[in-house]
Amino acid sequence: MSQSPTSHTAAITAEQATRLREVLVDRGFEFASKPHALYAAKKGKLNVTVYEKGPKVLVQGKETADFIQFVLEPEILGEAKLGYEEVNQPEMFEPHLGIDESGKGDFFGPLTIAGVYTDAAIARALMDAGVMDSKRITSDSRIRSLAETIRSVPGVVWEVVRIGPTRYNAMYGQFRNLNRLLAWGHARVIENLLEKRPDCPRALSDQFANPRELQRALQDRGRGIELQQRTKAESDIAVAAASILARESFIDWLRDAGRNLGCEFPKGASDLVKRAAADFIAKCGAERLPEVAKMHFKTAAEVVS
Repeated sequence: MSQSPTSHTAAITAEQATRLREVLVDRGFEFASKPHALYAAKKGKLNVTVYEKGPKVLVQGKETADFIQFVLEPEILGEAKLGYEEVNQPEMFEPHLGIDESGKGDFFGPLTIAGVYTDAAIARALMDAGVMDSKRITSDSRIRSLAETIRSVPGVVWEVVRIGPTRYNAMYGQFRNLNRLLAWGHARVIENLLEKRPDCPRALSDQFANPRELQRALQDRGRGIELQQRTKAESDIAVAAASILARESFIDWLRDAGRNLGCEFPKGASDLVKRAAADFIAKCGAERLPEVAKMHFKTAAEVVS
């Protein structure tokens, strides 16, 4: 490893969470309660938190690498992964594009699609920097900080396509299909990245409902690239980095639009979102809702009626 990580997340089972607690007690860790956590423990500058959702364990601090290699992997997980990624996932370190999107399930805001080119050196730098799938990061400030880090890695090439609500609604009216609209956005990102890295042999994204949609959406430049689609593609570091850049673009739009219009635009499609939509209509009028929201969501019909 070029640099020891100071943060590491791993999925664990309920039994492993119980076993880890026993190990931490034996090693003299001090325990404290933490929101959404089964438990949190600390010893010196090392923090270990096991979250209910998953469950998953988050290890933080300067001694993270030692804890993973000498405690977490041998005693809890039963397998050695840290430092062996290039053996276990060699394709992740080969030159390729990772593509991901944000905003697909959010009523307010744009659909953003991002792509990142990585090779072995870039992949290792992103991993050392703590890059992970954006869905595992709950803090907007952390997303922005990681996005800045990604863009600063030597050799990295990236691209973001943001389809704002007005254009999104017009395009959805043409395509009549979210899968087709997504494929168009993914294809644009791939085409733009191939202008910068025409030698890149492969692109990886999440599985499309209809895998052929993406192939059909590509233009001449992109038709020669090997397209890979798979579920949980964000376990690949290039896709994880793309997910962070897409998320940053999405949350920045929500923030900027909120400031400009003096409104709150929450994420998702919950009751809180419906109330925010009703407030927006009361303030700006129902005719302006397509400027800030995706109108094919049933939420639109509910709040307008």
